[in-house]
Amino acid sequence: MNTRRTFLSVAAVTSLGLGLVACGGSTTAESGQTQSGSSGGTVTVGALGLASDASLRLAEEQGYLEEAGINSIEVKTVANPPAAIAAVQSGDIDVAYTPSVPFFNALNQGIDLTVVAAADGYPDDALEMDAAELDDTGVYVAAGSDISSPADLEGRKVSVPARKAQMEVTISETIRQDGGDPSKVQWMVLDPASALDSLKNGRIDAAALVSPFTEQAGAQGNTLLSSPGVAFFEKGAVGLWVAGTDQVEQDPAKYEAFREAMVKAFEYGNENTEEAQKHAAEITGVDLETIRQGATTYWPLETRLEDINRANEKMTELGYQPQNAPLTEDSILGAE
Repeated sequence: MNTRRTFLSVAAVTSLGLGLVACGGSTTAESGQTQSGSSGGTVTVGALGLASDASLRLAEEQGYLEEAGINSIEVKTVANPPAAIAAVQSGDIDVAYTPSVPFFNALNQGIDLTVVAAADGYPDDALEMDAAELDDTGVYVAAGSDISSPADLEGRKVSVPARKAQMEVTISETIRQDGGDPSKVQWMVLDPASALDSLKNGRIDAAALVSPFTEQAGAQGNTLLSSPGVAFFEKGAVGLWVAGTDQVEQDPAKYEAFREAMVKAFEYGNENTEEAQKHAAEITGVDLETIRQGATTYWPLETRLEDINRANEKMTELGYQPQNAPLTEDSILGAE
């Protein structure tokens, strides 16, 4: 049995559109030809075109999907996490990537989701390591800025890709940890290119960026103020592969097979960084050297309730949700 992976398109990390980018027939990235979908053993995955999606390619190339009984995987690009969640809820796709914050938002809205596996995150000793080597997000200030710590962001203009989303939440926690008041920040929504330009011209005081724009910020002489992802999540899962709970209950073997294959791919990717980075460059369209200069993707082998709930509780403490999102071990496939 030959496992077939189909990539329909590559998403821009900062896309703000809605819905599935590609639907219907499968189009291979290599040939551009249309193929009919395979039946039994096929898993349709909604991805955002991130570097961590390299694990999907590793799972195929190393034969882990085939070992798990999956004979094809079709990767569809979704425009953003809410669109991905809507697609798995409706059953349009089987599994989708979402950061933790949109996942909590969905649970609080009554959407019933199951975590199939971690999709990216940090090792257990992340807080003891150089955060910039692990965190693909960063808050940058202009060279010579009088802002020297997260607390100094009080009252300042800080750009984020979207309001009340993951970057704003993680930065708010670093400000709180530093003794500042995140409610006094003047948040502004800017795409990465506009944020860099505004930082250069003094229209904003700090810019929240994601790789590869973090590398661009550094190359332009800006100063890294903080790596908010590690400070907020500390360790364990950050991005998640999720599915609609109804779909998981209807075909548990399919989702267990996907989880099994991905955990093997995670372990391989963590041990073979160069190979994973080459795939990341192809998926994101970012040159390989820039990928190498950025944070190294880490895939947690376990998806632990305590790690996800730690972020869940911080969301509540910061006032981004009225109460903790309803989450138990039953919400995580394979949790012990």
